[in-house]
Amino acid sequence: MQSAASIDRFRSPVAIRALNKFGALFNGKVSRRLTPDELIETAQRRAGLDDFGDGDFREPLARLLESCWRDARLNVIGNIALRSDVLRILRNRLLLQRDLRLHPEIAQHEIRCPLFVLGLPRTGTTFLHTLLSTDPGNRAPLTWEVMEPSPPTNAEKPQRIRRTSQNLACLEWMAPNFRQLHPVGARLPQECVSLMSPTFLSDQFDTMYNVPGYREWFLQQDLQPAYACHRRFLQHLQERKNGRRWVLKAPTHMFALPTLLSTYPDALFVQTHRTPVEAITSVSSLITILRRVFSDAVDPMKIGGEAMHYWSSTLSKFLLQRDRLPPERVLDLSYLELRRDPIGTVRRLYEYFGWPFSAPAENRMREVLAKQPRDLHGFHRYEPAQFGLVPEHEQEFFSNYCERFSLGSSRPRRSMQPHAIL
Repeated sequence: MQSAASIDRFRSPVAIRALNKFGALFNGKVSRRLTPDELIETAQRRAGLDDFGDGDFREPLARLLESCWRDARLNVIGNIALRSDVLRILRNRLLLQRDLRLHPEIAQHEIRCPLFVLGLPRTGTTFLHTLLSTDPGNRAPLTWEVMEPSPPTNAEKPQRIRRTSQNLACLEWMAPNFRQLHPVGARLPQECVSLMSPTFLSDQFDTMYNVPGYREWFLQQDLQPAYACHRRFLQHLQERKNGRRWVLKAPTHMFALPTLLSTYPDALFVQTHRTPVEAITSVSSLITILRRVFSDAVDPMKIGGEAMHYWSSTLSKFLLQRDRLPPERVLDLSYLELRRDPIGTVRRLYEYFGWPFSAPAENRMREVLAKQPRDLHGFHRYEPAQFGLVPEHEQEFFSNYCERFSLGSSRPRRSMQPHAIL
């Protein structure tokens, strides 16, 4: 019988922990304070370009770097990762602007009736998004083309996929069991919050690093520039490969529904539902494990409390706003239903929106399901108490939501979640 697993089993290898402990003593360069000007100049030099396009990204970048310096308590690996990630994003922004100049037709691409998969984190959104992306008629952003979007063609595609795979392999080396929590792969669909990163207005940074200063500022910002960037990024990807419809996924879209609708007025939505304390516990575990790669000072209790307050507030706000939409534009799906009958659930989604569910699409989805790991070692295990959470929090923070969608209270037991059902 397996012993009770916890977030501690996902710690970085001993070699990584040793590097973080002793490396800072001998390598002040990676631990020093990063400045926007230095990173911008480096990105321009490496890309051989200097035009970042319209829109101010410098203040968001400065806010992020300042919070990382003051709040995140990054270790050696964290400082290396932050610098590398920011340089990659800046370089991509330069390349996207160059591509738009070379291929002005990119700006003419229409994004019609995109489908957004929403819901609390860890409620099956990733799993559903993966299934939908296998339909040849659908189009999802793939990890490799989000990380290596230029050029907007198939030129150097194998090399770009290989480089992305190498980058992901580094994450797996630093966090060997991360794949058990979240599917990782160059050819897998990517959460579309990454399409906003060139503006540095994105909550993806808060997932990786403890940046309360940046987060507090970010939550007060007008996200129109981020969604305009999101749309330009989709147009860029559509230049390489088109599809009947975009299928997109990011729980964070619930935070800014009016802005999303101003950018995509004909958008469709699927909202997935799961017992809230189970979902919040699971996402708290994921954030804890990910942040521990980049910092040696991670507080699971703080993460759990922040997640509970943020997602209950975001969900309440979102439900009020989504109720203004015609019912035919929003479909509700149960996490348990998706686990029990994935194909039947997807078929119901297609029927709801009036889409044809082709035999090739169904066959591809069944192939994906057949490859899902079945062994117990693929389970992500966690307990609410590890993050200061108790089932009573559902009544305190989510009572109206649970009543509306008939979600029963979670039991105070260890949760076990297959890594693909996220």
